[in-house]
Amino acid sequence: MKYCRLHEFIAFLLFAGIGSSASHLLLAQIAHPAIGIFEGHSDVGSVLKQGDASYDATTKIYVLRGSGENMWMTKDAFQFLWKKASGDIALSAKIRFPHAGANPHRKAALLLRQSLDADAVYADAALHGSGLTALQYRPDQGAVTGDIEFNFSSIANAPQELRIEKRGNTVSMLVSMHGEPPHPSGAAMTVALSGEFYVGLGVCSHDKDVLEEAVFSDVHLESLPSVAGEKPELHSTLQNISIDPSARRAEAVYTSAGYFEAPNWSRDGKSLIFDQGGHLMAVPVAGGTPKTIETGIAIHCNGSHGLSPDGKWLAISCNANGAPASQVYIVSASGGTPRLVTQNPSSYFHSWSPDGKTIAFTRPHSGGGDIFSISVDGGAETRLTTTKSVSDDPDYSPDGKYIYFNSDRTGGFMQIWRMDADGGHPEQITSDEANNWTPHPSPDGKSIAFLTYDKSVTGHPVNKEISLRLMSLSDHQVRTLVDLLGGSGTFNVPDWAPDSGHLAFVSYQFVYPEK
Repeated sequence: MKYCRLHEFIAFLLFAGIGSSASHLLLAQIAHPAIGIFEGHSDVGSVLKQGDASYDATTKIYVLRGSGENMWMTKDAFQFLWKKASGDIALSAKIRFPHAGANPHRKAALLLRQSLDADAVYADAALHGSGLTALQYRPDQGAVTGDIEFNFSSIANAPQELRIEKRGNTVSMLVSMHGEPPHPSGAAMTVALSGEFYVGLGVCSHDKDVLEEAVFSDVHLESLPSVAGEKPELHSTLQNISIDPSARRAEAVYTSAGYFEAPNWSRDGKSLIFDQGGHLMAVPVAGGTPKTIETGIAIHCNGSHGLSPDGKWLAISCNANGAPASQVYIVSASGGTPRLVTQNPSSYFHSWSPDGKTIAFTRPHSGGGDIFSISVDGGAETRLTTTKSVSDDPDYSPDGKYIYFNSDRTGGFMQIWRMDADGGHPEQITSDEANNWTPHPSPDGKSIAFLTYDKSVTGHPVNKEISLRLMSLSDHQVRTLVDLLGGSGTFNVPDWAPDSGHLAFVSYQFVYPEK
């Protein structure tokens, strides 16, 4: 068949809707020969203005022009310069927009994409025209796109170079701000790209009637070597994510090498408290340098802490000098001299009652653990559960009527339960073949958020592939908000913002040394 006849035949298939994915690919391969290190280019999704790509072999610069309404929600429209790849891989490039542009959210991106379908599974490291830089991802075909955003004040302050890496099911974004080698940004997510996938450069105008241009230089594509036997460095990232199902936007608040855990919100919604290295820290939600909260003799604090309903007091779980194990203390929210609440060791705070008069806490025992309550003034403890299994992570409902918790008391998987605030009438809330932990009801009482491990995972370990899920309390429908590497430390304590529209959590990433 002659080229023109074959070209017309493929166009007919596309028009008829027959074999669209394969036809798009074949048409792209015929119409566009290899460009630089890439195999072809094509418009993905529905575009009004045809995009193009070029390569200057002398300068080794790629220039892409593309239109497209967006790369977001459940489907994308953009110009894609690609090649097929498999396994663990990394792509890096310096990116710039040579013209002022029509839309601040035009995007130039480094992409990993399962297919050329408009609704394909993908991840990208994207630079926006405004300077916003994000790791974007669609975890399942046709799912709503999510992202982790870094809101730089302008394009001039944005990273000069981006790098996207895939290791197993973890995709991460690295950045270079001032010409240094790209370093971890803290943006990493679980995105499963199976078998052969596409890797390359993309441009979207964010305006279907406009073509936008982006320049990519110092483009490097490499297969990542095996890390077997290598000791990685753990990095932690504190994130603030919207629960809006149509816009799963997350902002990276703070990231650092090492381990930190368990964020909760100030009552004014302006800051987050977490613990790092045994100390309680506070950081603005908008980002910044964390500051230590003074806790006096209460040292070696752990991830069980939370603010009183009026925001004046902070309950903490720490070891004091000479104490055999964690005990619950109360300290001023701004720091100061702690006051001991629980006399018995191995006590871990979890929640304040809405009236601020009572604290729910846990204590482990051989084979499991139980839930207790105590007045904020101390005194006698009330045991709310009596089981040989695990009852853990209690959190009061906003009306104070119930305590939500997780338990494996039925002998099966860890599930979410609730009971009356006095411990009566326990009832199971979730029932699935997974292990569900750390339930936290929203301040408006409409939802609970919790973590889910695979059914094969025992206990509440760190650094596992987990899901942060939401259940509507009106109909018990459950949806996944985000998949990530995490576990213990991700979501230990009440993590809802006062507006019930955002959650704070910590994700983790293993960073391997460069070879």
